[in-house]
Amino acid sequence: MEQKGNHFDEKGNAIMVDVSKKEATLRIAKAEGYIKMNEAAFRVVEGGTSKKGDVLGTARIAGIMAVKQTSSLIPLCHPLSIEKASIDFEKDPSKRCVRAVCTVQTTGKTGVEMEALCGVNITLLTIYDMCKALDRGMEMYGISLIEKKGGKSGHYRRYEEE
Repeated sequence: MEQKGNHFDEKGNAIMVDVSKKEATLRIAKAEGYIKMNEAAFRVVEGGTSKKGDVLGTARIAGIMAVKQTSSLIPLCHPLSIEKASIDFEKDPSKRCVRAVCTVQTTGKTGVEMEALCGVNITLLTIYDMCKALDRGMEMYGISLIEKKGGKSGHYRRYEEE
């Protein structure tokens, strides 16, 4: 049996999901992504010495701005009142990569997974933009939802606790 997506009506037309009857609950989502770069670009990111300014600080602001604009970018995404958005970084010199984690929170009738995924993507794209003069071959990878809390479907965790 073919499963129908929830963004389509019985005739196959695209729709915005009706959340009017859902209860508002605390919703939290975390997404991660990585960007790998050459040694020169990694040194600039790690040292905060880019000619364009603080790479990770700028990327953090861009990611948070993207979270707030998700419904303008994704056609059937509900506009949400974002209560919290943060971007955290982990730098791995041995792999010359940066891991970005975007955490988003709201109290509402629908989740914030798309906002977290949008935030992490724009964060990584901003790092690319600010470092492309040093490495046009940077690779963004591993972009995924790593945790979601709240709503009818409950708690999802991509990785088991260590």
